Amino acid sequence: MSAVWSPQGADAALEGGGAPAARGQGPRTRVQRRPVHGLLLLDKALGLSSNQALQRAKWLLRADKAGHTGTLDPLASGLLPLCFGAATKFSQLQLDADKVYAATLRLGQRTSSGDAEGEVLERRPVACTPEQVQQVLARFLGPISQVPPMHSALKHQGRALYEYARAGQEVERAPRSVTIFALELLALDLHSPEPTLGLRVRCSKGTYIRTLAEDIGAALGCGAHLAALRRERSGGLGLERSLTLEQLEALPEEARLHALLPVEALLDGHERVTLDGDNAARFLTGLRRRGPWPDTERVAVYADQEAAASDANPQAAALLGSAHIQGGELIPGRLLSPIEIQQIQLQNQP
Repeated sequence: MSAVWSPQGADAALEGGGAPAARGQGPRTRVQRRPVHGLLLLDKALGLSSNQALQRAKWLLRADKAGHTGTLDPLASGLLPLCFGAATKFSQLQLDADKVYAATLRLGQRTSSGDAEGEVLERRPVACTPEQVQQVLARFLGPISQVPPMHSALKHQGRALYEYARAGQEVERAPRSVTIFALELLALDLHSPEPTLGLRVRCSKGTYIRTLAEDIGAALGCGAHLAALRRERSGGLGLERSLTLEQLEALPEEARLHALLPVEALLDGHERVTLDGDNAARFLTGLRRRGPWPDTERVAVYADQEAAASDANPQAAALLGSAHIQGGELIPGRLLSPIEIQQIQLQNQP
């Protein structure tokens, strides 16, 4: 099947079940949707919004249900984990995860948006030394307070802040607390006509790197804006297993499914509990199970392969969902449905 995808028509086209097409290009190609379950580690290109990237991947996989794990700005590239089918039930774990970014700061210029797209508001000479840069960076380690930028997707009275910014309106924003776990100096050029500072930032969820860039520039006394940004990691997931949309599209259609990581990749770091056939079935109905388990906040629950196989249980060797353990009780969290479990087994057949 051949069709042309364009980001302009992606949102409307996928809602209607057809292949995305640019406006004015005639009828859209219809695609037959199918249940797809798993996690795609996408290396998002510059210029695409997170939703545009999601819709294109959804179309390439012919998936009927998908979601991303938090927006990545169109001017940023890098890791965007995309969840399909049952994986969407655990997407919040990635929303809450720590992130790692490689950022380039343009020193000596302050812009209206805090990044390279904005109008230059102020130019200042860059007179700091490498030692002063290191001293300033150390001040931003640990818990810090940030005021969310106007050019962000944060909502105010139902509208994104960037909508107000585009209309020339300023909205009062409450500061929020975030944590910078590490700031690694990657590159420093203080003497060229366009001085820059390269950083690797490991931070908590909700950190605005453009705000961090502006605040570092202010502390250096020369101002700065975010010139480039690339997300390298989200929680335990990294770019080393990622694919671009072009690489995904180049695969034969059925081979694209094998590019997905299993749903349980989102449960990395969870304790594993395995239940026999009868207890697995009861757990899937939302019932608590008792056992000799220590209290644990994060648990991934599976069906016992041998017991399930001997009972001809369709949940054999399958992920059942997440849970936590308190007082010897396994308490269900997010659960897969029996049909999702069967679909995953069919999808994983060679």
